[in-house]
Amino acid sequence: MKMFKILATCITVLAMAAIASAGTLDEVKARGYIKAGVNGSVFGFSMPDDKGEWKGLDVDTAKAVAAAVFGDASKVKFSALTAVQRLPALQSKEIDVLCRNTTQTLSRETQSGLNFAQVNYYDGQGFLISKKLGVKSAKELDGATVCVLPGTTTEMNAADYFRTNGMKWSPVVIENTAELNKAFFAGRCDVLTSDASQLAAQRSVAPNPAEYELLPEIISKEPLAPVVRHGDDQWYDIVNWTVMAMIQAEEFGITSKNVDEMMASNNPGIKRFLGVTPGMGAQLGLDDKWAYNIVKQVGNYGEIFDRNIGPDTPLGLQRGLNALWTDGGLMYASPIR
Repeated sequence: MKMFKILATCITVLAMAAIASAGTLDEVKARGYIKAGVNGSVFGFSMPDDKGEWKGLDVDTAKAVAAAVFGDASKVKFSALTAVQRLPALQSKEIDVLCRNTTQTLSRETQSGLNFAQVNYYDGQGFLISKKLGVKSAKELDGATVCVLPGTTTEMNAADYFRTNGMKWSPVVIENTAELNKAFFAGRCDVLTSDASQLAAQRSVAPNPAEYELLPEIISKEPLAPVVRHGDDQWYDIVNWTVMAMIQAEEFGITSKNVDEMMASNNPGIKRFLGVTPGMGAQLGLDDKWAYNIVKQVGNYGEIFDRNIGPDTPLGLQRGLNALWTDGGLMYASPIR
């Protein structure tokens, strides 16, 4: 009886140890879907449409992770998080990955215990104003009231910019993005400051978009990337190489429409990438068709850019820094071999 109790105790301890050591990939597979944190109110990046379906570049990034893990891009559930909520939600394991226009910084990677994957959008902070103000430069904003989200690099950058230029400002701090935008368009503040892409998104859904303009100054570097927790290298690798795969697919010329034809390519790199030559998926703990599934179900980086925020969308954004490196941009995938 005593030996039975000892054996039972050992089995329990081992089981608990196995649970404790289970990585995010194991937890996600056992659950059957990925929990992704997103913004929820930035058109073109992460926002439900009028049918309640999530759309946007960040949404597609999370779907691509699901396609890589499950072979099914639909196996992801989204949680709309404010700027204040987003990092604690990831730290406390309420979500598996944060795909929410979050800037990579030293303190977030060290003090907050987070890892940023490959950048999925290079941005910079700007200012949106009403044309009625007659302001043509951010250096004319002395004494302005400025709508800004708390707990963000945006708030710190704005404070630094006004201080550096010897100007005074009065921040209007509202935690919820949607409420902040309402406050600006209702005239509660002179200026809305955020990443330039977000400002373009907010202007596109304003009551009268033509009445607003972006000032020419970009006052910061904002590399936006998916985020995971420290301590799980495999999960970081999966999220990181998912973004890389979308970039590499565009460089290879592989799209959601021609990916099946490209399976017959004689290019060794494409064969490895699409899983025709096995091995790359196993190194991530995934099926060898992981990259094929991403491209087939979600698309390459150019496709997700164009359909969500590109020139033919209400945002009308050009690729700029987000063009491939071969076209003068910063989008560059490390070799998948």
